[in-house]
Amino acid sequence: MKYDKKMINRINRIQGQLNGVVKMMEEEKHCKDVVTQLSASKSSLQRLMGIIISENLIECVKSVDENDEDSQEIINEAINLLVKSK
Repeated sequence: MKYDKKMINRINRIQGQLNGVVKMMEEEKHCKDVVTQLSASKSSLQRLMGIIISENLIECVKSVDENDEDSQEIINEAINLLVKSK
């Protein structure tokens, strides 16, 4: 699978969020603020995983068409990725 620049930029933003959380913890900020930032990071990761999984599913479907492989097995792999991401 090819990962585009937007996906990498998302990871960089998430890293920035997590670095901010570390700083907040070192500065002993209120737990509500820390959890809010952690929640935002988690949501960002989940969105990115959804994008990656959907791209993978598209590639799997194309692969089935091109290679005449067992379509059910390929679709099951994509579904397993989706379930694992939750």
